[in-house]
Order: sequence, then structure tokens, then C-alpha cells
Amino acid sequence: MPRHVAIVTDSTAYLSPAVLAKRRITSVPLTVVVDGRAYEEGVGISAAALAEALRRHRPVTTSRPGPETFADIYRRVAEAGADAIVSLHLSAEFSGTCDAAVLGAREAPVPVRVVDTGMVAMALGFSALAAAEAAEAGGGPDDVVAAATERAARTSALFYVDTLDYLRRGGRIGTAQALLGSALAVKPLLELADGRIQPLEKVRTASRAIARLEELTVERAAAIDGPVEVAVHHLAAAERADQLAAHLRARLPRLVELHVSEVGAVIGAHTGPGLLGTIVCPG
Repeated sequence: MPRHVAIVTDSTAYLSPAVLAKRRITSVPLTVVVDGRAYEEGVGISAAALAEALRRHRPVTTSRPGPETFADIYRRVAEAGADAIVSLHLSAEFSGTCDAAVLGAREAPVPVRVVDTGMVAMALGFSALAAAEAAEAGGGPDDVVAAATERAARTSALFYVDTLDYLRRGGRIGTAQALLGSALAVKPLLELADGRIQPLEKVRTASRAIARLEELTVERAAAIDGPVEVAVHHLAAAERADQLAAHLRARLPRLVELHVSEVGAVIGAHTGPGLLGTIVCPG
């Protein structure tokens, strides 16, 4: 059956080029600006270079794609044969990407449904994959949106950062909370809930925080009725990520797939080096 609903997402979903091609998902890049020089996410600046720039306190900012970028992509997707588009993006609490997509959709030659998933990283990626599965099965726009939003609603996104300072600089967490965390020398565990970064727990040492992140991930996976998929994200913390992934593989009997990846520049700019996160969703 010909596929008529095309899926668009953005680069913060962190889906590999191979997966994007296989699932016929189009990704729109966000932009990171380092020392005044702009790079499309995934092009021109590596995660290691970004981490070093952050450690050196060089100015790093991020920006959304413009509406004209979305309009051009929607036009090209329609010309490739789509008669409807579902466009899934990171939380509007983090970025104006959804707003730009809505504006771009006004110029599209086919109907476009723009969805704020309230998620980011592979939490967004899993939602986009669910949408692609529904589209490949012949679902219409309503079916595709329902599949994506249901997957997002059943997904947990937990993460640890070495410091709250990067989140404070980017306006993603309150100054008072960031300063309190620094004063108490605690290591914060955070959760993505209702599209926002919310404090989950505070732990005294990095090793205890990472151990607690593992326990919480196991608990969230156990709460899912059926198979589970997990993603482990990091920035400049590959050894931590590999160790956590190995522990989770041993402890999750219903695990069907585990993805380990370094986050891109846009998320990394706001979390800083040392980030370690887990995404848990139904398999």
C-alpha cells in the first residue's frame, strides 16, 4: 500500500541517518552557535568539540529552524508524493521549533499536523518511530498522531547532570534552584515531565546519583506491561554510559533493544559535559 502520510521531526530526536532513511523520516536541523559561528546540528561541530567549548566557558547558544526552512521541507516532502504530513518536535518549553513549524505549515501544499511531543532526545525519537510505524501500516494523519502521542505519554526521560549551571544559563531551570544545588554540593537527578525539566531527587555524590538513575530506570521499565526499549544518552561520558547500559541489559528481562548515543550540540549546550540520561518506553 502506498504511504501517504510523511513523518517530519527535528535533529534533537537523535535518530541516526540510517534509521531516518530506513523509516523514511525527514529531520530538520536545529542550530548551535559557538563563538558567534553557527553550525547545523550534526554538521561541522562534534560532541567532543562542543564539550570542550563548554568547559572553556566559550559562548554557546542554540536557535530554532526558521519558518521558511519548514515551508521548504514540507514542499519537498509533498513533491516526493506525500498527501499529508505529521511533524513531530521537541517540547515547546525548550525551543520555538514548534512555533516555526506551525508558521511553515501555512505555506505547505498538503495538510500538516504539527505536534509538540513534550519530549526531546530519544524520547522524541521513539515517538517519531511510532508515527512512522503507523504510517507504514497505512494509517491516516489521525492514526499517526495518536500513535506518536501515545508513545510519548508512556515514555520516561530521566537524567543526571554534573552541575545545574548550564541549565540555568540557558533558562531551562530556575536560578534559585541552581544556586541551591551548588551551595549544597548535591548531584541532581531530573525528569522531563509535562514538557518541562523537573527536579526528581538530589544525591550527594556522582556515583550515588548514577546508581540511583539506574534504579529509577529499572523501576520505570518494570512498570511497563510488556517489552521495553531503552536509550542511554551522554555527553563526554562514554565510559559512564557504557557501564550503565551493561547494567541495564543484565537487569531488564523484557528489554528488546537498548540504544547508546552521545547527545548532539543542541541538548549538550544546555546540559553540559557529564550528562547521563535514560529514556524508557514500551517496546
